[in-house]
Amino acid sequence: MADDSLRAVFARLIRATGPISVAHFMAESNARYYSTRDPLGTAGDFITAPEVSQMFGEMIGLWLADIWIRAGKPQPVAYVEAGPGRGTLALDALRAAARHGLVPDVHFVETSPTLRGVQRQRFPQATWHDDFSTLPADRPLMVVGNEFLDALPVRQIVRMAEGWRERMIGWDAAGERLLPVAGTRPMDAAVPADRADAPEGTIIETCPAAAAVTADIAARLAAQGGVALWIDYGHAEPRDGSTLQAVRAQHKVDPFAHPGEADLTALVDFAALVPVIAAAGARCDGIVTQGEFLRSLGIEARAATLARHAPDHGPALARALARLVDPAEMGNLFKAMAFTAPHWPTSAAF
Repeated sequence: MADDSLRAVFARLIRATGPISVAHFMAESNARYYSTRDPLGTAGDFITAPEVSQMFGEMIGLWLADIWIRAGKPQPVAYVEAGPGRGTLALDALRAAARHGLVPDVHFVETSPTLRGVQRQRFPQATWHDDFSTLPADRPLMVVGNEFLDALPVRQIVRMAEGWRERMIGWDAAGERLLPVAGTRPMDAAVPADRADAPEGTIIETCPAAAAVTADIAARLAAQGGVALWIDYGHAEPRDGSTLQAVRAQHKVDPFAHPGEADLTALVDFAALVPVIAAAGARCDGIVTQGEFLRSLGIEARAATLARHAPDHGPALARALARLVDPAEMGNLFKAMAFTAPHWPTSAAF
């Protein structure tokens, strides 16, 4: 019987047609990975901020309610979450928002049948979308994506002695393993002029998919009204180097060893999205660290309130708070970016 693992599929493809791009490798790997499992939680491969504490989602719900109120409480309005996982963030955010009168219709952009099933148990009234093209066009959108952009496929270009080449994935027959190799086609024209003379070995990483999704949402906000929030681990200043990594069973592993069986991600280049938002007609309210974002919204006061009502949970609440906001934990590595319809008010915390 033929080996149908994605590793074997890639090996056959590469032997037949040559190396594949990093973007191809990442897209196919994550498509297989997310379509076949629920990767979240202590029993899965990784834990996201909404799973750490209800406070994370509550702060986002309050943030949404605040700008909705200041925008004049438009009705109807849609809550849109990209990659909503188990629906934990939506559950906490919408519960907090409802206390202030914001009860939007719910739309999930999700392609995983497994995760859709989990989400449907919590939100049977939601509408599901394979992509952003089918979202409603007749109302303001309030878009949230937590750890969504980091799973989109990246493209990598590497500086070789003979010039810039696309970084590809090849097959080492002797070692029977996938590994990165330089392509043969010149890519000098794809490199910004100010980085053309970078030292040999320099890797430039871009994410065309993140730019395309952000541009689409920004254009919708400009036309329909609303706000969008990206929270992800990434950087606010341009940087070089490969950031591709894989997580399996709560541990980092070789990103090329288990395609389709590990979560492949890359750091989000938030700075690259700022001009994309402006070109689409929306306004970027700014980029801050997750710790700054949550603190400015009052997460420390919320933790104190929860601890007063449930003293036995005080130590656990303190640990969860530290994990979300401490610079040595998620606080600095994760960034928050908000962008808004130009006729809407500036969002809080930015």
